[in-house]
Amino acid sequence: MAQRPKLTTESGAPVVDNQNSQTAGPHGPTLLQDQHLIEKLARFNRERIPERIVHAVGTGAYGYLEVTSPDVPKWTKMKVFEKVGKRTDLFIRFSTVAASRGGPDVARDPRGFAMKFYSEDGNWDLVGNNTPIFFIKDGIKFPDFIHSQKQDPYTNRQEPDNVWDFFSHSPEATHQFVILFSDRGIPASYRCMHGFGSHTFQWVNAAGERFWVKFHVKTDQGIQNFTSAEAAVVGGQNQFHCHQDLYEHIERGEYPSWTFNVQVMPEAEAATYRIDPFDLTKVWPHGDYPLIPIAKLVLNRTPDNFFAETEHAAFDPGHFVPGIGPSPDRMLQARLFGYGDAHRYRLGINHAHMPVNSAKAAVDGVHNYGRDGAMPIGAPSGRLKNYEPNSFDGPVQTNEEMFAGLDVSGVSGHYPQVPREVDDFKQAGDLYRLQAPDAQQRLVDNIADSLAQVSRDDIIERSVEHFRKADAEFGRRLAEEIAARRK
Repeated sequence: MAQRPKLTTESGAPVVDNQNSQTAGPHGPTLLQDQHLIEKLARFNRERIPERIVHAVGTGAYGYLEVTSPDVPKWTKMKVFEKVGKRTDLFIRFSTVAASRGGPDVARDPRGFAMKFYSEDGNWDLVGNNTPIFFIKDGIKFPDFIHSQKQDPYTNRQEPDNVWDFFSHSPEATHQFVILFSDRGIPASYRCMHGFGSHTFQWVNAAGERFWVKFHVKTDQGIQNFTSAEAAVVGGQNQFHCHQDLYEHIERGEYPSWTFNVQVMPEAEAATYRIDPFDLTKVWPHGDYPLIPIAKLVLNRTPDNFFAETEHAAFDPGHFVPGIGPSPDRMLQARLFGYGDAHRYRLGINHAHMPVNSAKAAVDGVHNYGRDGAMPIGAPSGRLKNYEPNSFDGPVQTNEEMFAGLDVSGVSGHYPQVPREVDDFKQAGDLYRLQAPDAQQRLVDNIADSLAQVSRDDIIERSVEHFRKADAEFGRRLAEEIAARRK
């Protein structure tokens, strides 16, 4: 076998580790000095113009979040949650992930569930999905993962070889693949699916105490999904089915709502919890950290101009406000750079001035020293100084931290995430066994239909082995169904 070439950066330097980002010690946050990570994400953001690289097919609506629990200030000083009955305006964009604009919104794919809250402390963006987990746990693998799901550069179609080859080398994706190919893989309506912040975030209260938190946004309409056969018919007849469904219900005054829940983990418990609380491929069992309902989310208005609002909506998980901040979750750490950079490329440096993105509720307004660039909407007067510090009453820093810092230790380097009790297969197996027999059969059929199209036996064998490790019966049934389809 010929020796394989060395992976290099754009400048030709060898890549030491393409599986793990550089972190400050085994448990610390990702480092900006990781040139390969930054170059990889920045290049990925610039691969297409002008539509979104991912989440191109979507629809949006306006609404509000209303607090229902008096307990939230125990965990966070976020003003959004300071008292029962408080309402905060918001904008949501729902989306599929892999398809380009014009693709059907009933594809088997995760759904984006991105929320922008217009708070008096500035905009808070909670950029999640309709699943509580994701395919990978380190952002350095995100461009590779999306490349495996998007059109092949030669055939210009999604290739089963690419999808399953990546999966076969990524055991941590097993849990999400079980969700993707289950009954919940194709929501029948944006109104009838759950949303999740997915990542672990930090909350800090007024006393400076820190908690780790996960967000669960549960639909009040009940879950509704399509089978693959149903989706093929609906998507063939109307590729905008979910978009139309959402608009028509809101226009009729049938406002969809969700119950906004959290899981809260005291900071001290994170170090010894049997599951890595910052691993995006794992859930926190509700028996350990039950869901706590804290608010109601309601959508009551559609955009007046789809292009100006929904297409220009820019969500950034780095848009925090006092009381909430990041965790060492490596996918989140990468997204803190990747999303804002994507918007700067796709929409321009002044995208935050667009009406749908502007911090319209900020009590003190928006004041900074950013200037010029393409389309400087709402640019400040040129008479104001554009540097800091200055002697002319320009805006100054607060010297008040919005969230707590992350602990760091050890020597910087490429560290694989330290495994804990739960492996990459246990939760996937638990999910399989929780499903009814007919749902299990549909899950097996959906995976087998796709895997049977793969051209190489070794890719199929590695993929089936992941499911076999999740549940022996699951793997056996898959192998049998794939063999039957390949005769």
